[in-house]
Amino acid sequence: MIAVAVVGAAGRMGRTTCEAVEAADGLNLVARIDLGDDLEAGLKGVDVAIVFSVPDVVLEHVLTCVRAGVHTVVGTTGWDAERLRQVQDALDAAPGVGVLVAPNFALGAVLLMRFAAEAAVHFESVEVIELHHPNKVDAPSGTARHTATAIAQARREAGVAPSPDATNTGLEGARGADVDGVRVHSVRLRGLVAHEEVLLGGPGEQLTLRHDSFDRVSFMPGVLLAVRAVGDRPGLTVGLENYL
Repeated sequence: MIAVAVVGAAGRMGRTTCEAVEAADGLNLVARIDLGDDLEAGLKGVDVAIVFSVPDVVLEHVLTCVRAGVHTVVGTTGWDAERLRQVQDALDAAPGVGVLVAPNFALGAVLLMRFAAEAAVHFESVEVIELHHPNKVDAPSGTARHTATAIAQARREAGVAPSPDATNTGLEGARGADVDGVRVHSVRLRGLVAHEEVLLGGPGEQLTLRHDSFDRVSFMPGVLLAVRAVGDRPGLTVGLENYL
């Protein structure tokens, strides 16, 4: 049995994750940790921590888990190169500990990212649209940033020119965020959960790739896969696709 703690257990994702862990074979939910709880004390006897806390505290939560020798699966977004470097530094001092930072745990979303990177080298233009509920605190989403970065890398390696864009005047934000040269647009709308579109255009045609998560249970197969695999993947891994 893998002893599991959920950090951020009272949140929307945390509650769904607790239910999934309790229903899963081979996993034992031993701690539900949330605001005001002693994280270090809660990690005693834990093999894997699943972290769904908020972006402003997630780094310290992950570092605490690593220092405690606990493998960690992280679903909170808002990561940048400096934060990941701090996690890597902590892991250098904790050999054998594994950390997965995943922008998205839905298997369909992971496949969309892969398909988008493969398709982007064959089209002149590409843009990303991500759509989420209005309670999401970061924009663009971690999934969209990860998608755009993968697209940009694939296009660079294939020698594809940047998407054409003759815009020289416009309102601030009208063309979205520039993520590694790829335009990313964020929508926040009541009723949505998590959705992403990648639009690819060439002369006379358009390809649209889209993934929709209608319920947070869509993330649970990926979360459970990560919990079972992270102990065999020491060091830092970014992206669930590396476990598939």
